[in-house]
Amino acid sequence: MKIVNGILFTESGFYRGTLQVENGGIVSIAAPSPEDGREGCVDAAGGYVLPGLLDIHIHGYAGCDASDPDPQALRRMARAMAREGVTGFLGTTMALPRSELRQAAGNFAAFRSSPEGDGAVLWGMHMEGPFFSRGKRGAQAESAIVPPDIPLFEEINRVSGGMIRLVDVAPELPGALPFIRRAAQTCAVSLAHTEADYDTAAQALRQGADHITHLYNAMPPYAHRAPGVIGAAADFARYCELIGDGVHLHPAVVRQTFSFFGGDRICLISDCMRAGGLPDGAYTLGGQAVRVENGKATLPDGTLAGSVVSLSECLRRVIRFGVPAEQAIRSATLIPAQSVGLGDVTGSLRPGKRADLVVMDAGWQVRLVMIGGRIVHRA
Repeated sequence: MKIVNGILFTESGFYRGTLQVENGGIVSIAAPSPEDGREGCVDAAGGYVLPGLLDIHIHGYAGCDASDPDPQALRRMARAMAREGVTGFLGTTMALPRSELRQAAGNFAAFRSSPEGDGAVLWGMHMEGPFFSRGKRGAQAESAIVPPDIPLFEEINRVSGGMIRLVDVAPELPGALPFIRRAAQTCAVSLAHTEADYDTAAQALRQGADHITHLYNAMPPYAHRAPGVIGAAADFARYCELIGDGVHLHPAVVRQTFSFFGGDRICLISDCMRAGGLPDGAYTLGGQAVRVENGKATLPDGTLAGSVVSLSECLRRVIRFGVPAEQAIRSATLIPAQSVGLGDVTGSLRPGKRADLVVMDAGWQVRLVMIGGRIVHRA
């Protein structure tokens, strides 16, 4: 199968050419040829052919949550995400009781062992919590927050079938540094929901953590005499998540952060909860009541409770905020893939990688989605 008449976004930038797919993978990228209009070709009709989007921080979508007890919730969520151009994701848990984390982990293992369907690929688990500061818990349930616990982390990873690719921790907590050193042998470690100062965060980043969860949110603000986690991230973090919904961060902050940190360090995320793609109304997140009004999800006390938009909508908004399209696309594809050890498999259009891709029009709206070489959605 060939994808023709498209503007391909490769690791070198935009390229007008033809992409050939065989056996679920990309086999070649070449200049257009007279044979490109023949039978068996997919016509991109002048659209942008991008790597499929990878959301490494998403709790839910289309009424489903990655931690729901229903084992089919992940599948329904994956199918709905695929229609939005998200071809892969890390199902993201919350601060939950041990029994609920175990149940979610078991569902992850069952989903991953089943045949690949027509939804986004579940590449692993993002364990966001419960090792957090109560003072910066955000929308995490305070009753479920516990100190860093290596046996609990290892138990959840074992039950999930070794699927944890990213785990979060507040580095100022007792036992956090030994936890970071141990967990970093298994997966990427991120600093999150923390009251840490610059020195504490810098030490954690030097001892194995390499990632910052939703930069700016649930951490002290950057100040000229107290740069905190944000300052330490600028100096030492390899990757920083950024929520692109325009609600969690002012558009100017989004635009300036790409300039400040550089586009090769930012992982664009949705941090979406189950209300994603659905109307305003009453929902839940991590066992807590959430109200969505005018596209903003909050707890009863007004605390932001995740976003309600897909990663493709975040991409559109970030480009509208003034981030160059090339940087924004990389931050939603290759950079997150590299951050969780998937850079050799997915995240870019390159021979030898999976054929996970999306065709978008000039307004960055999804027109076609391919996952593992199979077309799963046409607009």
